[in-house]
Amino acid sequence: MKGWVRFLAAALALMVLPSLGWSQVSTDRSEFDQWVKDSANQGQLPIGTKITMANWQQYKNFLPFGMVKLFQGQYYWKMPQDVEMDVGPVVNDFLLKSWVERTEKYAGQVSVEVLPNGHYVLHNYHGGTPFPHPTDPYKGWKAMANVYWPAGPQLYVNAPENYGSVWSVDRFGNINQSTFDVVYRVSYSDYVSDPGIPPESLDYAPGTWYTEWGMQESPEQARYTASLSLYFIDQEAHPYPDTFVFVPALRRSLRLASTARCSPVFGFDWAYDDAKGNGFNGTTSIFTADYLGDRNILTLAHFNQDGAIFPDGYLMPLGFPKPSWGKWEARPMAVIDVHRIPSESSGYCYSARIIYADKEHWGGDWVDLFDANRKFWKSISYYNGAGDVPNMGHMWKGVASMAMDFQNSHETVWCGFGNPWKRNPYIDVNVPKEFLNGAKYGSPGGLQMIMR
Repeated sequence: MKGWVRFLAAALALMVLPSLGWSQVSTDRSEFDQWVKDSANQGQLPIGTKITMANWQQYKNFLPFGMVKLFQGQYYWKMPQDVEMDVGPVVNDFLLKSWVERTEKYAGQVSVEVLPNGHYVLHNYHGGTPFPHPTDPYKGWKAMANVYWPAGPQLYVNAPENYGSVWSVDRFGNINQSTFDVVYRVSYSDYVSDPGIPPESLDYAPGTWYTEWGMQESPEQARYTASLSLYFIDQEAHPYPDTFVFVPALRRSLRLASTARCSPVFGFDWAYDDAKGNGFNGTTSIFTADYLGDRNILTLAHFNQDGAIFPDGYLMPLGFPKPSWGKWEARPMAVIDVHRIPSESSGYCYSARIIYADKEHWGGDWVDLFDANRKFWKSISYYNGAGDVPNMGHMWKGVASMAMDFQNSHETVWCGFGNPWKRNPYIDVNVPKEFLNGAKYGSPGGLQMIMR
């Protein structure tokens, strides 16, 4: 009798657990390698095409690998039955004239050197896209360098009145919202191409070229928790960014170890090496990449702000953009496999970061991540949007992102547009004067100013 009870319990578990998200699906890297081969023959994707559950397989070669998995429906995270992706024309308007001019002026002198220890060193970079047309040798690394220095604003701020929102979603449908203030900026004047950047907002952290500051505003129990990352010009001397976390209960900040690059940022589904709108937040010293090919990949590049409100603007329970967001564009992209160099790979969480890099602005529009055992783990969408920015012109203006953990059936959604008013982030010359204070928002000492 006891044996039958155990048998029935096991059978029930096999039926129930997959529906709750505890499926034991394991996708091997070989499936992605097959996608690379198959997608080399993309065929035609006419403007006006509507991709749905009924016809998606006709157009799967235009979908990143992780999105194919969503359509296949073998994981807890899967496409809703009413998904619809309306295809529109490709519009190239992400680049300010000043970015193009700097690229044309300096790209021809940029070079790369590989040191005896296997580390990579970039020489003679002065802003813009370092390798607008990457070629061998080191073609993959050059494309990765473009992603590391993508075309985007020099100053980006989500402030209290137009805060960024993060929604954490679990396999039971629970949704928890957090709000954040964010200050991201290029800190080194030699890399600045956007016009009108106030000089007092630059060169505040000697030796760095870029800083990321973020502070949680809600929920109340997490308020004032903050993070600061410093990215150094000399990556051979500083192959890992310096990251500090301010802990309100201790009234002080802690410096994270270099091994913490795999740690979740604020407990979400982005690790520190994920958490940037370009899809790669590591360094170009201890990472390299294989160039897998050129593809036209569908992405939302000119979306409206329906995604500023979650879940109403999304197809649930996945949290996929509704057709009301705008048209999908099959944009030319470089598909690269980013990974640590062999001498630095031991203990690292990812064996591969597959970046689908937009060949206009070079931000990663989609990322597929494989764990240390070469099993499919996460997909992260980065819907990099372009539009009119006051006093600047037409340029990159913001990002919406979804980080889907397929192994643990968890998801995190980010929107940089102030919820629920759909306000835009502050960019460049529009940043309020308060946030130009580099010492406060870009140095470890500035973290000690929190709660004062």
